[in-house]
Amino acid sequence: MKIKLKRVFQCQNCGYASPKWIGKCPDCGAWNSFIEEVVEEEKKHTLNTMDKPQPLSLSSVELSVTDRISTGIGELDRVLGGGIVKGSLILIGGDPGIGKSTLLLQASSSIAKFGKVLYVSAEESLSQIKLRAERLKINLPDIFLLSETSVERIIECARQDDFAAIIIDSIQTVYTEDAVSAPGSVSQIRESATKFMHLAKTTAVPVFLIGHVTKEGAIAGPRVLEHLVDTVLYFEGDRGYAYRILRSVKNRFGPANEIGVFEMTGMGLEEVTNPSLLFLSEHANSSGSVVTATIEGTRAILTEIQALVTPSNFGMPRRNFIGVDYQRVNLLVAVLEKRGRLNLQGADIFINVVGGLKITEPAQDLAVVSAIVSSFRDTPLPEGVVVFGEIGLSGEVRAISQTEIRLREASRIGMKVAIIPKSNMERLKDTFRLRIKGVRSINELIEIISS
Repeated sequence: MKIKLKRVFQCQNCGYASPKWIGKCPDCGAWNSFIEEVVEEEKKHTLNTMDKPQPLSLSSVELSVTDRISTGIGELDRVLGGGIVKGSLILIGGDPGIGKSTLLLQASSSIAKFGKVLYVSAEESLSQIKLRAERLKINLPDIFLLSETSVERIIECARQDDFAAIIIDSIQTVYTEDAVSAPGSVSQIRESATKFMHLAKTTAVPVFLIGHVTKEGAIAGPRVLEHLVDTVLYFEGDRGYAYRILRSVKNRFGPANEIGVFEMTGMGLEEVTNPSLLFLSEHANSSGSVVTATIEGTRAILTEIQALVTPSNFGMPRRNFIGVDYQRVNLLVAVLEKRGRLNLQGADIFINVVGGLKITEPAQDLAVVSAIVSSFRDTPLPEGVVVFGEIGLSGEVRAISQTEIRLREASRIGMKVAIIPKSNMERLKDTFRLRIKGVRSINELIEIISS
């Protein structure tokens, strides 16, 4: 049978196809992302009457207990929802050199207790992986290495033996013969990931896919790749910090947005079981420094937000925010000027979240405002104060969720005073070993800081 091929231009960001080259993708808005690819014509399949799918009643579907495999790394198990689910397809993305291969090689040493592990490297040679394993002091006979780029040959090797887990490093460098385009293209990534998904589901063997990231920090390739897999994990971190944060963006078998904290050492990645103490280890009670409690997945983490407000020597004041949403902080600065009567128009404002943590929830509004006011007035907050709450455009302090979890973590760390929304204070059911102050507006907050 003759296979018909056609040439199309596909967006390497979202997979949108066009018969001609386009400068800007009409689907995702990316510029200069179209590359010419050769794809097969879609075949029309006739459905046999004997193969018609039979739907099942919801009440007749039986629940099965999900078996999980421990990775031996507590923080990784937490992000995965308690361990690796058999037959799951897991995608891990992150910047080059951040520790993706190191983490999975360390996890392989524990997974090997349940069976053989197949580590497929399409980028590094076997000797390079061996050198990394020696540095991590890993030398187990049940970890098998394979240097291969063909998806079909990888799957053939995987089906020849019973493996407890399979690691593909990376999905952008392998290729399948069913797609005629180059490795790393949209069609290659999509077809390769689909084949690995079929392998995981039919053999009940978990498959890890390591993915490259773009300069914006997103996983390279079409977004359909994230829809295919069961779990998407992002490795976050700055080369200037020794700490790495593994964040769960999607998880069909556990809570999303859960994080695991690691420290990169000469012996590999070491898990940090108490992130709050880590982020507050060098906290100094100075103006512009405020401790806040943020929710990451199912746990509360205390971290420090620092602000520096100085008179601007230029015509246009500078705004530089690290670890917080830029537009959100600009909104809070406008609220402070309008409702709080603070003259910030001619001031440079710099904000940083200590430790490289990125905070996006609006519950940190009160802490950001407190840091700005503290730096502007050059008045430090008393020792042992934690601040959190949401601020509206009229300057009111709104209630937030999971207040008791935040207060419980603050009390465990040794905080003495908590400044929270007044409405949350009225709803508390438990008593905590710290004094709680409720505020209704930013003007009340400014009075507390100035007093």
